[in-house]
Amino acid sequence: MVVRFGVSLEKDLLDRFDEKIREKGFSSRSDAIRALIREQLIEEQWQEPEADVVGILVLVYDHARRDLTENLTRIQHEHMPATVVSTHIHLDPHHCLEIVVLRGKSGRVREIADRLKSTRDVKHGRLIMTSSGVGIP
Repeated sequence: MVVRFGVSLEKDLLDRFDEKIREKGFSSRSDAIRALIREQLIEEQWQEPEADVVGILVLVYDHARRDLTENLTRIQHEHMPATVVSTHIHLDPHHCLEIVVLRGKSGRVREIADRLKSTRDVKHGRLIMTSSGVGIP
């Protein structure tokens, strides 16, 4: 069932919103508003420590640092089956990017990601989380 409702906005705000809609390729304001609402609901969902989530962890490091790749691999193996897959990408002769997909309870995924990001000689790490969308219309 679709429900129609009205929204009052300042013209400048609506103009900027319409510009973003065009930039992002939405076909209508309704599609853009639906996407914003879903994004907010999903973000709230994965804030709960017991919520089921999928996390994509991106790590950047110098692969020549002593024992680093072994430590990262060991940590991932210690946290199976939450560690679903990892991909190693060579950025240049010294630096690598590793993408680790983690799945499980939000609190646990964050804990594993924090452990990997804080591993000595990791230069940068970022966790992106989402949910399966279950329960989100």
